[in-house]
Amino acid sequence: MAFSLPDHWVWDFWLADDGATYHLFYLHAPHSLGNPDLRHRNARIGHATSLDLVTWQNHGQILDVGQSGSFDDTATWTGCVVRAPDGGWLLYYTGSRFLSPDNNSNVENIGMARSDDLFTWEKLPGPVAVADARIYETLGSSAWPEEAFRDPWVFAEDGQWHMLVTARANHGEVMQRGVIGHATSSDMLTWQLQPPLSEINGGFAHLEVPQIIEVQGTLHLVFCCDSPKLSGRLAGQKGGIWSVAVGSALGPYPIERATLLAPEEFYAGRIAIDRKARAVLLAFNNVQASGVFSGSISDPLPVAVARQADGLPTLALAGR
Repeated sequence: MAFSLPDHWVWDFWLADDGATYHLFYLHAPHSLGNPDLRHRNARIGHATSLDLVTWQNHGQILDVGQSGSFDDTATWTGCVVRAPDGGWLLYYTGSRFLSPDNNSNVENIGMARSDDLFTWEKLPGPVAVADARIYETLGSSAWPEEAFRDPWVFAEDGQWHMLVTARANHGEVMQRGVIGHATSSDMLTWQLQPPLSEINGGFAHLEVPQIIEVQGTLHLVFCCDSPKLSGRLAGQKGGIWSVAVGSALGPYPIERATLLAPEEFYAGRIAIDRKARAVLLAFNNVQASGVFSGSISDPLPVAVARQADGLPTLALAGR
């Protein structure tokens, strides 16, 4: 395994590349909790570095939760790191606020932090993006147990900044509402919510940790959905890491054509470009065949563009 901690579970993560060093930002929670299912409400963000995506040096936790009553007072969840025009770095992350110790009802909003060196971070006032009931599902408006608005992925396109978000539409059958939410900004600080970039009824109750990535000249949306959250055309199938070729970074995203890139023994996959310009997939090692949650991050797995039976491009793990 490429990255693990002796006394903590490690799972969702994201990467930043400063040109010389890869920076890994990861969620972690202590084994002392006893039950790995408790990790979600105890998640914090840590930082590690590598020259090759294989050997990592851990630098420990970078952010803590907010004060009681704040949008991130329970846990800090998945995000992304983007270089700002002034040369600094911005971390967009999910703030989670659990409403009760007895159930999993929680509200998810997007927060920010800033760094000059990727090591020392200062939170900015937040949240900067929240679900709007006019466009997206909010807590209590359906049987879904959370207000899903998490996993921001930020990039520049057409002279503007864009944020993709794991979200759910405010209409449709409950298990078919998963969409890629969208927000825009001119300054990376103030965000305006937009309609989703995908449609409902794609077979996913949620589309987690989205990423837009170019591999061998083809643009792809990569996301995750586990087996219990598959529906419609995919009901009863095995989940994991999914991908679909897209014509534009700004959609629309034809998630009804998405195919499985890696089974859910791997999860929260991120595609990186190594120093030999090869696309590789890293993912966290999920629940194994023994039923034990591994809680570590995999070695890089080579990724290539293949062709589906209908001739459309898709991503595949090389040699698998």
